[in-house]
Amino acid sequence: MRDVLLLRFGEVHLKGLNRPYFLRKLVDNVRRAVEPLGGRVWMSDSRIYVSDCPDMEACAQRVRRVFGILGVCPAVEMEKDLEAICKQCARMAEGLTGTFKVIARRSDKSFPLDSMELQKIIGGRVLEANPHLTVDVHRPDHKLNVEIRDHCYIRLHEVEAVGGLPMGTGGKAMLLLSGGIDSPVAGFQVMKRGVRVQAVHFFSFPYTSERAREKVCELARILGEYAGGMLVHIVPFTEIQLEIHEKCPDGLGTVLMRRFMMRIAERIARAQGCGALITGESLGQVASQTMEAIAATDAVAGMPVFRPLIGLDKLEITDIAARIGTYETSILPYEDCCTVFTPRHPVTKPRLADLVKAEARLDVEGLVEAALDGVTQYKSWEDS
Repeated sequence: MRDVLLLRFGEVHLKGLNRPYFLRKLVDNVRRAVEPLGGRVWMSDSRIYVSDCPDMEACAQRVRRVFGILGVCPAVEMEKDLEAICKQCARMAEGLTGTFKVIARRSDKSFPLDSMELQKIIGGRVLEANPHLTVDVHRPDHKLNVEIRDHCYIRLHEVEAVGGLPMGTGGKAMLLLSGGIDSPVAGFQVMKRGVRVQAVHFFSFPYTSERAREKVCELARILGEYAGGMLVHIVPFTEIQLEIHEKCPDGLGTVLMRRFMMRIAERIARAQGCGALITGESLGQVASQTMEAIAATDAVAGMPVFRPLIGLDKLEITDIAARIGTYETSILPYEDCCTVFTPRHPVTKPRLADLVKAEARLDVEGLVEAALDGVTQYKSWEDS
């Protein structure tokens, strides 16, 4: 008898002829996640198992962050001996209150009892040993799962995992990562679709502090826990903002700044082999996120721009941020470059012709090149 983790995967089940590819990726990602803890990972009969880890609780917490895993079930693996199974189920029910139900599955058809017989016998033995419990087959407080496979696996609880698709099956993308609530959530949502994500952050020293930079690196570290690390490209942005502030109409400043960010992020993305950009924009949330402003920003982008939060409100975004662990860091009071030189009366419906005219006053290519020359990198896995 030993403790194991049974890992349930969801969306991968829907794949057709390429399902083996997704499963191989998923098993490899689980193996990388538990490797630092010494766990063993294998797959059998449409289940992924983890065993032989000195700290199974810590192992479960790491595995639940692996994209593609829907649930993590701490279980007991034992021989297929009915008497021993009944005794173990009775022990696992000790301390429970309320109602329970036994759910038995038998993939090993050589086992002499079918699922219904198993449920009846095990349920009776559990009741006999724990008379304070009652059976409710419709809405039980506890579900005791017994699976007869190559061994018998008994589980009582399941830890919810992130779900989605295995990391590495959806290509690569570049996230425009600010220090706010929205952009880390946007990155997470795209990562959940199997996309490997790097990040670009625009840093306006001395108008934004070193603490603001550290805040973004911490957000990257948190996101990197779901993906084996995250690489952040930190772009000096002060000169561009000063040029826009001094030479362009004040009301267009934010959209002009966003257009420069798109140009620079795309250049970095292409150099890194990424096929798309990711932003945390939500339609109508601020002046630069109107339909017209977004269209004006996209006009300089030569690759797809993913906006997974476009239809979500702030409460929905905040709920996700809290769930994935980025919220407390995002609300730290260190401003990012988007709050520097904010126009008093921003134009909410900018015309592309006006933006092009304003940019004619700037050395656009020279400013972009200078920013790219000053890029530094942060690797979250060095400090995780």
